[in-house]
Amino acid sequence: MTPLAAFRTYRTPILFSVMACMLMGVGLLQSWGVALTILNMCLISAIMALGVNMQWGYAGLFNVGIMGFAALGGLAGVLVSMPPVSDAWQAGGLGIGLGLLITFATVMLCLWLWPQINAWRSRYWIICAVILTGYWLLRVWFDPGVDAIESINPSVTGYLGGLGLPIVLSWPVGGLFAAGVAFVIGKIALGLRSDYLAIATLGISEIIIFFIKNEEWLTRGVKNVNGLPRPVPFEVDLQQAIWFQDLATRVGLDLNDASSIFVKLCYAGLFLLVLAILLWFSETALKSPWGRMMRAIRDNEVAAAAMGKDVTWQHLRIFVLGSAVIGMAGAMLTTLDGQFTPVSYQPLRFTFLIWVMVILGGSGNNWGAVLGGFFIWFFWIQAEPIGLWFIDTLTAGMDPNSAIKAHLLEGAAHMRLMTVGLILLIALRYAPEGLIPERKRL
Repeated sequence: MTPLAAFRTYRTPILFSVMACMLMGVGLLQSWGVALTILNMCLISAIMALGVNMQWGYAGLFNVGIMGFAALGGLAGVLVSMPPVSDAWQAGGLGIGLGLLITFATVMLCLWLWPQINAWRSRYWIICAVILTGYWLLRVWFDPGVDAIESINPSVTGYLGGLGLPIVLSWPVGGLFAAGVAFVIGKIALGLRSDYLAIATLGISEIIIFFIKNEEWLTRGVKNVNGLPRPVPFEVDLQQAIWFQDLATRVGLDLNDASSIFVKLCYAGLFLLVLAILLWFSETALKSPWGRMMRAIRDNEVAAAAMGKDVTWQHLRIFVLGSAVIGMAGAMLTTLDGQFTPVSYQPLRFTFLIWVMVILGGSGNNWGAVLGGFFIWFFWIQAEPIGLWFIDTLTAGMDPNSAIKAHLLEGAAHMRLMTVGLILLIALRYAPEGLIPERKRL
């Protein structure tokens, strides 16, 4: 067997071994804390890429609203885990509750009236009148409640808080939030041309970000929500535990470093467990008759419809499933950060990079999406130190006071986009189907 044939046969274990060596290299050359931080973010990015791969790789659905679904997952972390603010509930909880009830009643009344009215002109006027009346009643009760809530100690709270439950429960709740919004988008856009889905997901994503930035009574907006509960121990608590002090002594690590590494390993274990479960389900589904049907729909919708397959319904199912995975990853990211920062949700980080991960790893291949998540996030983080080292080595013989050297060293900190773009170009040139291409199954 030639080396090229051997590489193609054992491509997946070889590439993952290379990725593991790169992470170990960061641990040896920089620190194990940095390596574990990158590992945790790689795991979350891989889960997001896995969700997008379900939509694009299985069914060819172009979702550019990844940022919005991830933000819904982050919002779930706040609503599930933060303790309720009793003063805020007493001040404006009734107004918020009545406002939501009026909204629900208005929607249900419109849905009931629509088929009851036969004259189409009267139908539109009556529905419009119901909506305007409902909106007016909503503002009458909702606005005073919002003002009352946001006036309760705004520097610390100024919002309703959450349910005070374990934050791990927010991971499936975040998936449910994203799945619910995806269902609404899919019911509207999936029956139309494919470009309508891209427009709808992009628009809804921006609306979600606008909502969480401005509805301070629910999310604190740009003031952020800090101090989210953790599913792992705090470093201070570990440092005070006798058993952990003995463990750090036996390992030969400083107590601060040992506690930081232990906490990051706990996070990595949780994230790895979720990724392994999702990957197992994804692989099982992909190899099942349902997976073959989805790929047949992706390759030729007309032929699949002629065989009796409900293309729109199957698209809706996979779109909801993929969005749920993205929402779960968004909740995991908020858990890792320990805070919810709406301004941090940017299309570059939560849409462009995730798409690059899927394309580079190999769309249609779950292992490829996971590898792409690891590979791209690693270089996104390490591009700056690697670029700084490269420029520093390149200009080692130059005058320390040289303006050219200073300019090059200053520009090394901005090499992320260039590095990711260069990696993507090289991969598309020499591996157009991705690092781990989709397996063609008959």
